[in-house]
Amino acid sequence: MTKRWRSGGQATRRHFLGAAAALSAFSIVPRHVLAGSGEQPPSDKLNIGCVGVGGMQGAGDVRNVSSENIYALCDVDENFLNKAAETYPNAKKYRDFRRMLDKEHKHLDAVTVTIPDHMHASVALWAMERGLAVHCQKPLTQSVWEARLLTKAAEKYKVPTQMGNQGYSSEATRIACEIIWSGQLGEITEVHSMSGGGFARGVKEWPPVEEIPKTLDWDLWTGRAPEHTYSSKIHPWNWRGYLDYGTQMIGDWGIHMLGPANWALQLGSPTSVECTAVDEVNPVTYPHYACKFEFPERASKYVPSGKMPPLTLYWYEGKMTRLFKPPGDLTAEDVKSSNEIFVGTKGCMGTSGRGESVRLIPESRMKDFTKPPQVIKRSPGHFKDWIQSCKGGEPACSNFSIAGPYTEWMLLGAICWRFPNEKLLWDGSHLRFTNNEKANEYVKPYFRKGWELNDLA
Repeated sequence: MTKRWRSGGQATRRHFLGAAAALSAFSIVPRHVLAGSGEQPPSDKLNIGCVGVGGMQGAGDVRNVSSENIYALCDVDENFLNKAAETYPNAKKYRDFRRMLDKEHKHLDAVTVTIPDHMHASVALWAMERGLAVHCQKPLTQSVWEARLLTKAAEKYKVPTQMGNQGYSSEATRIACEIIWSGQLGEITEVHSMSGGGFARGVKEWPPVEEIPKTLDWDLWTGRAPEHTYSSKIHPWNWRGYLDYGTQMIGDWGIHMLGPANWALQLGSPTSVECTAVDEVNPVTYPHYACKFEFPERASKYVPSGKMPPLTLYWYEGKMTRLFKPPGDLTAEDVKSSNEIFVGTKGCMGTSGRGESVRLIPESRMKDFTKPPQVIKRSPGHFKDWIQSCKGGEPACSNFSIAGPYTEWMLLGAICWRFPNEKLLWDGSHLRFTNNEKANEYVKPYFRKGWELNDLA
C-alpha cells in the first residue's frame, strides 16, 4: 500500500515527522539537550534522497536541503556522484533513481529532482507513487501533458511538493501581487517579458559522435527520450537547448520571471497562443521566437470587483528580444532594468531577476509610492517552505497544484513556434488545441520503450 502524508494509513516515519510537535517528548534526542545550540534534533530531520547532484544546479539543491539528513545521492554521472559523496560521506550512492526509490523509499521522506527537463516527470512520479515528498526543479516538466500528470499525481498521493522557481518565495513577488491587487495600476491588460541568450544556439544538426565517458551512463541519462549518440555539447551543460531534452529560455528563465504575473493575475489557462516571429528553425535545437498568449476574464478574490479583465501576455526569446517595444509612453530607459512589465489602465510596473525586485515605472512614480497592505504571508525561504510543509506545515507556495497549471500554459510557447503567425486555440480542460491537430502531437512527449508513463484518472 502506498504510504501517504497526513493520512489515516500506515503509521510511518513520515507520519511521525509530520506530527513532530505532538511527539517531541519521545524524540530520540530530547529537544532540551540541544536547546540553545541552534541545532535540530536528528529525529526531527527528514531523510532526503537527491536525484541529480551535479550539472547546472544539482550540487546547489543538495546544499539547500542539507539542514536535513542527506540519506541518499543519485546521479548517472559518477564524477558528480563521487564529488557530492565527499561532502556527504554517509549518504548511500546510486546511479539509477529507480533502484534508489525501490530500495530506499521506506527509509526516505522526500526527494529533490535536479536533472534535465525531459526526466523530471518520470522521477517525480516514481517518488510520489512511493509516498515521498518532492522538490522538482523548474520547469516542472518538459511537456504540457507531463505537467498535468504531476498535478494529478500530487493530488492523488497527497504528498508535499514544490517546484524550484525561487522567485515565488521572494518578498518582491509578493509585493508586486499586492500592488496590483490594491488597484494602484488599475486593470492590467498587458504583460511583456523577455530573455535573450540560450543554450546550444547555432547547433542545427546532431553533434558528431563522441566516445561515452566511462563515468557516464548515457542510456540512463537518455531515459524516456529518443536514442541519440553522446556528445559533450549536450551533457552536462547545454541539453536545455535541445528539442528532445529541454525547453530553452521559456523554461529556464521565463518560468522564473513570469512568476509575479502568474500569481498576481491568477492566470490559469489561456484561450490561445500565437508565434509572432521565429528564426533559425532546425530539427535539433530550439529557435529564437516571440509569441503571445491570450487569457480570458478571470475570477479573483483579491480585487474588489471579483474579476480581472482579459489579458495579452507577450514573450520574447533569444534574439527576438529586439522586437520588444516599450508600451504606451514608456521609453527604453524606463524599462531597461525590468524583464517583466505590467501595463495597467492607471500605470505600469516592472519586475526583474526571478521576481526579486519590483518598481513602478517610469521611475518618477516611485516618489509618491507607498507599500500596499500586506496580503500574502512572507516566505521563510523557498526550500525551507517545502521542508516545513513536509513536516506538517502549510503547502509550499509553488506546490504542484500551482506549479502544474503554471507550467502547462508556459510550455504552450515551446510548441507554438512550429506554426508561425497562426493563432492556436487552446482548450485547457481537455488539454488540446481545437484548430490544429498537428500541434496536438507536441502536447504529449515521446516515450522510449520501457519508459512510458500512464495517465491518471
